[in-house]
Amino acid sequence: MSALGKIRSIRHSGLALVLAGAALLVLALASLAWGDVRLGPGQLAGGLLWRDEFAATILWQIRLPRLLAGMLVGAALSGSGLVMQAYFNNSLASPGLLGVSAGGAAGAVVAIGSGLAAFALLTVPLFAIAGALAATFGVILLARRGASTERLLLAGVAINALLGAVTSYVLSAQTVSYERNAQLVFWLIGGLEDRTWEHIWMAAPIVPAVLLLLPLGRSMDLLSLGAAEAQSLGVDVPRLRRNLLGLSTVLTALATAVAGTVGFVGLVVPHILRLLLGPEHRRLVPHSLVGGAAFVVGCDLLGRCAGGIRLGVVTALVGAPYLLWLLRRAER
Repeated sequence: MSALGKIRSIRHSGLALVLAGAALLVLALASLAWGDVRLGPGQLAGGLLWRDEFAATILWQIRLPRLLAGMLVGAALSGSGLVMQAYFNNSLASPGLLGVSAGGAAGAVVAIGSGLAAFALLTVPLFAIAGALAATFGVILLARRGASTERLLLAGVAINALLGAVTSYVLSAQTVSYERNAQLVFWLIGGLEDRTWEHIWMAAPIVPAVLLLLPLGRSMDLLSLGAAEAQSLGVDVPRLRRNLLGLSTVLTALATAVAGTVGFVGLVVPHILRLLLGPEHRRLVPHSLVGGAAFVVGCDLLGRCAGGIRLGVVTALVGAPYLLWLLRRAER
């Protein structure tokens, strides 16, 4: 690429990131203003600055935690999806491919269903991470003989089915009370209702995890050339793949622990950005993080405007038709 072409590429990338950030800001302000009690610009500013006590109570106790949780969950799921796509060199890969999402969900369901979640703030995320790690290691062990992409995918299908059975068993167990069972069902649907500052602390490890993801863009670019080519260019491919799987597992598990099962974010956002910006992960990583946050905040706002539809339902209604369109496009 010529020097002029590189400058244009950098400008284009910078402009896209600014636009994504601006869209996130607009959606965030709309999310803070919209609700059963709608806040005007003056009330919004007064509440954020604690000049209006009524607006401040609504913003700081209800809407800001929900907004921040949505941003962290969106960034985590989108970043995890981008990692999976780089790992498999397939733009249709997603965090649920290896059973990571199912493992996180199963771990969190066990914590909530057994009542352990009532004793400690970190119980649910720790169980979710443990479940996600168990799913990942299970897939790797099942596919250990020449861990090709095909073997990993088949192992992921098996692990998803097994963990789905675990989740169903907890939901149907007679020892789980009706109230807790209802809580589990709503949690599995995925949503940001009733998020508090405790959930923000729960999601706080997402921040260092995505910071660790940022410098891996160049290595993911080299990995997309193939394992042999990347190795010849100085990349420790086994170590890189372990790091990518670890980061994807932690990000997905934390997002699942905070918001429940929210699908399609890790597929739709990185894939659309790849179509718009090209295949370079050095550009895709920051764009995916910002874009994922904006996507989840926007879907949550859309669900609230539509009468309280939960986040997981909205992302499925958006993501499933997009996936079907991609499959149809591939056939053509």
